[in-house]
Amino acid sequence: MNDGSLTPHSHADEDVGVPRADEDVDAPKDDGAPKDDGAPKDDGAPKDDGAPKDDGAPEWYSRGYLPHRDRLHLLQSITFRLADSLPQSTLRQLEQKLLLVPEIRRDIEKRKSIEQWLDAGMGCCALRQPEAAAYVQQSLLHFDGDRYRVLAWVIMPNHVHVLIDPAEPISKTIQGWKSFSSRWLLAHNERLGLGIPDPHLVWMREYWDRFIRDGDHLRATIDYIHRNPVKAGLCREPADWPWSSAAGSADVPVGTANEKANGKSGNESS
Repeated sequence: MNDGSLTPHSHADEDVGVPRADEDVDAPKDDGAPKDDGAPKDDGAPKDDGAPKDDGAPEWYSRGYLPHRDRLHLLQSITFRLADSLPQSTLRQLEQKLLLVPEIRRDIEKRKSIEQWLDAGMGCCALRQPEAAAYVQQSLLHFDGDRYRVLAWVIMPNHVHVLIDPAEPISKTIQGWKSFSSRWLLAHNERLGLGIPDPHLVWMREYWDRFIRDGDHLRATIDYIHRNPVKAGLCREPADWPWSSAAGSADVPVGTANEKANGKSGNESS
């Protein structure tokens, strides 16, 4: 259980890994992380991270069973997790079970199963530590209003949910979040007792992304993000969790949607 009364470390801004306004995070870096067996698999499409390219590459892409869409200012719900949050043996068992599920539903069923396991608190749960959670939250918000607009977020003990209106390809944004937070978390691993087992690896390379279809989908996504700590048994009300937009620091109220930011994009696809 989280101790929300603890105060985030006052020197976080001064330490390693803080994203600077003049620092280039546009070039994704290979951190050598293993491929996430819990993420959608490559279906044989050209090797591409799916982000819109300057050479006119299509905005639609696939990393597995269902198509994904990455377009600037198309609202995206993103989930990324700590590297040790799910044992590979558990993920292999899931893959076997999914063979019995109709292919069209495999992505959905995989997401549901993984999110249930994540909420059970597997792995070191480094983000349960208040200073660590506060720093990851700071990383999400550092370029808010510049490279993207954050609409909702929650920092869970072993994963992060965030809803953004992107002004750059989301792969670049996520790489920046992971890179900055990884350096800080590893630098403070021993002092804070985070228990990160690999001194070179914090986050799984893969992430989940889902573009927002319409206003109803947007409202449901914000509600899911805000209620995740309640669902996981970490608090009684969404606003009780300090590292979430439900705690009062977001620019959208709990359970409401800023459809103006979505414009027409949310109704263009199903």
